[in-house]
Amino acid sequence: MKPQRRGRKTVQQRRKRKAGKTVFPQFVGKVQMTREGYVFVIIDGEDDDVFVRAAKTRGALNGDTVRVAVTRTPHSGGRAKALIGQAARGERREGEIVEIIKRSEKPFVGVFHMVGAHAWVLMQSRFMPYDIEVDGEQALEMGAQTGFKVAALVEGWNRGENCPYGRVVDVLGAPGANETEMHAILAEFNLPYRFEKFVEDAAEKIPSEITPADLAERRDFRQVFTFTIDPADAKDYDDALSFRPLENGNYEVGVHIADVSHYVLPGSPVDKEAQDRGTSVYLVDRTVPMLPEKLCNRLCSLRPHEDKLTFSAVFELTADVKVRKKWFGRTVINSDFRLDYNQAQEVIKAEPDQPAGESFGCTAELRTALQTLNFMALILKDRRQKAGAIDFDRPEMKVKCDETGKPIEIYQVHSFEANWLIEEFMLLANRSVAEFVSGKGKTFVYRVHDTPNEEKLAGLRTFAKSMGYKMDSDLEGRGSARAVNDLLTRSEGRPEGEAFRDIALRAMAKAKYSVDNIGHYGLAFADYTHFTSPIRRYPDLMVHRLLSIYLANGKSQDKDYYAAQCDHASEREAIATDAERTSIKYKLVEYMQDHIGEEFDGHISGITEWGMYVEIEPTHIEGMVPLREIKGDFYEFEEDKYRLRGRRTRRIFRLGDPVRIRVSSANLEQRLLDFELLDKEE
Repeated sequence: MKPQRRGRKTVQQRRKRKAGKTVFPQFVGKVQMTREGYVFVIIDGEDDDVFVRAAKTRGALNGDTVRVAVTRTPHSGGRAKALIGQAARGERREGEIVEIIKRSEKPFVGVFHMVGAHAWVLMQSRFMPYDIEVDGEQALEMGAQTGFKVAALVEGWNRGENCPYGRVVDVLGAPGANETEMHAILAEFNLPYRFEKFVEDAAEKIPSEITPADLAERRDFRQVFTFTIDPADAKDYDDALSFRPLENGNYEVGVHIADVSHYVLPGSPVDKEAQDRGTSVYLVDRTVPMLPEKLCNRLCSLRPHEDKLTFSAVFELTADVKVRKKWFGRTVINSDFRLDYNQAQEVIKAEPDQPAGESFGCTAELRTALQTLNFMALILKDRRQKAGAIDFDRPEMKVKCDETGKPIEIYQVHSFEANWLIEEFMLLANRSVAEFVSGKGKTFVYRVHDTPNEEKLAGLRTFAKSMGYKMDSDLEGRGSARAVNDLLTRSEGRPEGEAFRDIALRAMAKAKYSVDNIGHYGLAFADYTHFTSPIRRYPDLMVHRLLSIYLANGKSQDKDYYAAQCDHASEREAIATDAERTSIKYKLVEYMQDHIGEEFDGHISGITEWGMYVEIEPTHIEGMVPLREIKGDFYEFEEDKYRLRGRRTRRIFRLGDPVRIRVSSANLEQRLLDFELLDKEE
């Protein structure tokens, strides 16, 4: 009698049992890979991912869409924790990938290496543990050289081979050069850094002249006082405000937005490219625009003293900012002033008998407009906050680079009244347009934000209690917004306040585009959309087109089509955000290369089973103190309490605790900073 074979069985084989058939639940999700080779499958709409050991990935790689069978849950018996290297992340589902549905279309960036007739792209990524074999001849034809950074697309992985195979899709240049590294980030996220010639040619053919026919269908605001306020280094100005007092004591305020839809027609080469890109991308040292330069910097940019075609939301407001009338439609403007935020702030804060804005020719009319609109904006802001809007007010850090791209300074960007002025009137326009279409019950593109995760908010309440703060027990609906706002207000300026804000942020849902209007939780609006930035966001262009149709009493548009467009736009926005953060992280690590060995004060910004993350002051640069490097004890991660606890000394490190660190290493390729924790006496 042959002995029974005891080899490892597949998921399909394990399903068949003597006492019947066990069916493992299956899900479709995206792979998030680690340097060690194990993966987490992220399932859309679920908070918990599925852990897959390296031996059970079936060759799936980061970004692939896969089908995963869940073979073990925390309550299914056996060992419930994934304990491979640094993958110990508490109780979680485990599984096995049973099918690769679609390979990622994102290339992997690495260093080209050729030996004889064989060529590889050598990986140095946190998300790709395998090198990629490529066609060396094809790579050389593209201009690759040994040692150059390239982007390679994986095409498959033959059974029994040590690494996947693919092809080089772009040659980026010598490692370390600023252009190479920025292009590498764009390539990593499959983002373009140039327009194809046929798109540029199509843009150049768009007529620049404003004709009498164009003006005939528009409301003329060229004689109404109008201005723009933007960052000092802005190149495109897609929104302007007009202001005039009315005889009845009210004020007319116009929010005028570049009429991109007049120039970019549906289905045109420029439209298809903008639709595919979805958004402009803002890396640390450059902008990758959604539209070619002729449109974003010339035709559609609301430059001063030029007639410009706009799509507008015009309001009649009382002195206490009640909307008496509103009108939406196509307009033409001629802006009187182009201001940056500092110039506008100077005028807003000027005392009645104090001169202001002399350097840019500020007039009495501009001064009256800015100070009146600022008064109104503060009322609108206060009204939102009382309605339960959440304002996390996280500091925005900027990286200043020299002419070669080398980071030379990290500084904080502060928001003042001038920023709030623009923000509040843009919010008013966005909300009002959404209310108008929502009332008609027709298909529309909304900007929605769901309610937060109640379980995570309950965790915040428990953590706050451990720090001596009582948090309201009502965590449902708008009650949770009031509870979070109250907690953040009471802890403002204290170390634990940073921790409370970070936990609250993690509990929040992500804002996205949708045809299903569920409201915007964070802003406390029942109806909201994006109307105000069609130069840099494709959803705003869709909103303009839909609004134009409905103002003409057109029929409701195809909901399924716009639902798919919303999904695409949300995905492109997330990719752009990740690329922007990656470029900033790269420059921060590059900046810290000159500070190895230096000591800084900071606070604990994150805690995991493999270490603590620390943000140093005042730059908010984040690095990690590996758990194994914390001296004097073995520390255990208590996830529900957001802390590390020493097994012998009982010493505790909590989220938000102040600490002092020394910078021990800076890995530019993986964009990682390692810190060493210092005792106070050091």
